[in-house]
Amino acid sequence: MTEKEVAEIRRRFRADKTNINHVRGIFVNEKREIVSEFSQSLGMLSEEEANAILAVIKKTLSGTLEKNLIDVSFSNAQVLDSQEHKLLSKLRSSEIKDDEAVHAFYEKAVSSIEMDCNYILMLAYDCYDIFTKHKDGETDDSSSSFSYIICCVCPIKTSKYSLTYYLHENRIRNVCEDAVICAPEFGFMFPAFDDRTANIYKALYYSRNAADSHKEFSDAVFNSELPMPAAEQKQTFNSLLAETVAEDCSYDVIESVHTEISGMIDNHKENKEEEPLVISKTTVKDILTACGVKEEHVVEFDKKYDEAFGENALIPPQNIIDPKNFNLRTPDVVVKVAPDKSDMLETRVIDGMKYILIRADNDVEVNGINIKIKQ
Repeated sequence: MTEKEVAEIRRRFRADKTNINHVRGIFVNEKREIVSEFSQSLGMLSEEEANAILAVIKKTLSGTLEKNLIDVSFSNAQVLDSQEHKLLSKLRSSEIKDDEAVHAFYEKAVSSIEMDCNYILMLAYDCYDIFTKHKDGETDDSSSSFSYIICCVCPIKTSKYSLTYYLHENRIRNVCEDAVICAPEFGFMFPAFDDRTANIYKALYYSRNAADSHKEFSDAVFNSELPMPAAEQKQTFNSLLAETVAEDCSYDVIESVHTEISGMIDNHKENKEEEPLVISKTTVKDILTACGVKEEHVVEFDKKYDEAFGENALIPPQNIIDPKNFNLRTPDVVVKVAPDKSDMLETRVIDGMKYILIRADNDVEVNGINIKIKQ
């Protein structure tokens, strides 16, 4: 899915725009025991309460594509005859009203979720009537529809007793503890909304923490391999670069990799391209070659890249660099530089000692006080 497609679905999560008329789910304790089950009509709630529930579910479609929001693909064989795809399809076709399918999903989910706290698993169904809007503002008379289910797993936080002043009673009271539903830790939407239509060969998976994809849950629900988590991709890429480039791994090389990839991200945003940006090993190899890295090191990078990420794998660039930050770190000092000013730094050996040099053409402050740099 593209950012535009995700945003289009996200806009539906308001009481006056959605066709979600009820949610159902379970409360699970930290011992993996289903304590209670609920099925709640949004039509019986106030608009404020309904919007609060929808706002929680909506967060399952938040974050960055390829980092927090990941496309999960099903093979042809899975779509034709896998238990996982059949169950998801049944939940969707029954509008989550088939109790047998819902309970089978609860059982599968609970057995795979590892959380050290109580949580709520919530399911919802929506059917979206899609109209095509033209540049002149007119819409087609005919429309198609996109029906989907969305699932989120939300930790439960128990608030503490606290003193509260009740103005209408003119007195102080001790408020009892409540179970507060937190933002989703993970969840998914099925099927994916690709090219403004349903793609039953894909689901959109969400994980709040890019470093933890909750693999046990995704394996149980999809039985499909998820991409390497974003945080692991960055760590793997950094290690791969340092190991293969070896003695050529200088400040200039790393600065060039960061600058070139950051430029690709900026151009992608400026051109408002809908498809998510990905880079290949060839992109990085070209940068390394332009920096003067020895050919044998570039060849070694090529080989190790396939071993680490998979043959000819494509990587979202925002998973391996942070275009908004550029840091240098020693055991004792951390230097933070605006990425577009990274050329103001250099490394040099003077009288046998290694130094990081920072060009200081403008004012320099120490503890908020302007200092003078003497000749």
